[in-house]
Amino acid sequence: MNRSFQCIFAGAIVAGLSSLASAAPTVDGLRDAQYGPAKAVQTVGTQFGNSTSGNQSSANGSELDAAFGIVDGGNLHLFLSGNLETNFNKLDIFIDSQAGGQNRLRGDNVDVDFNGLNRMGNDGSGNGLKFDSAFEADYYLTTTGGNNPVEFFANFATLPTNGGGSGGFIGGSGAGNRVLTGNNGIVLGYDNSNVLGVNSFGNANDSDPASVTTGIEVLIPLSLLGNPSGDIKVSAFINGGGHDFLSNQVLGGVNSGNLGEPRAVDFSGIDGNQYFTVAVPEPASVGLIGMGALAALARRRRNG
Repeated sequence: MNRSFQCIFAGAIVAGLSSLASAAPTVDGLRDAQYGPAKAVQTVGTQFGNSTSGNQSSANGSELDAAFGIVDGGNLHLFLSGNLETNFNKLDIFIDSQAGGQNRLRGDNVDVDFNGLNRMGNDGSGNGLKFDSAFEADYYLTTTGGNNPVEFFANFATLPTNGGGSGGFIGGSGAGNRVLTGNNGIVLGYDNSNVLGVNSFGNANDSDPASVTTGIEVLIPLSLLGNPSGDIKVSAFINGGGHDFLSNQVLGGVNSGNLGEPRAVDFSGIDGNQYFTVAVPEPASVGLIGMGALAALARRRRNG
């Protein structure tokens, strides 16, 4: 190989490595190219209203069209396309990122969002929201929006195996703002302008849910998730204003109408996985290792 070409080749690889390493999604509610293909795609029309407003802040319906996720720069980035109705409906996100956790939600977890977390847990009769058998929730993030002008709010909590835990309100966006920066480093961005994706339940004229590019975006520092070294599992769904009526907008999809009382929901009895997985480290690291090896080879040839 010509030495000048070797130098150009090695330089191009290094530049490519630098570009890839610095790329991170902007948290604004718009799907960035860095996310790549969807991790989960909605399979059923919404029974929580099909939003038609086209407004970036407010929405008159809730749906989850697809889930995207990567790990970059020490952060978990999630993008959930669709809409969150600004009537204080809830987007509930559970994360399984370490050993232990809760496969069935307990009723003695920390009080967050007016005790909304425990509203989904065991009321003493042995019930409580149950996840798929391979999912044990370690962390909980919930967000909601309402008022006029619209503002968004979020809460975060840990979910120890034996209950208790810590957490609470992490902040609001302020009236008219669509980015929320939490007091613990979590950042959320909202864009409610979607009018595509899934239509109302039973409507056969849906567009491709995977093509929706606006929704709710989340950045969570890995330090808040126990600095995981393995895959991160995420279960996300739309819930009622009191965390008391689970919709049919779950990722992955449930292929049914609304699920209703959260304490009676058993995801393990529903076909498929009601969660999606984000790899740690992100898949791009495999490509980076390969490119690094090529760069080293080019250097050896140049010096040899």
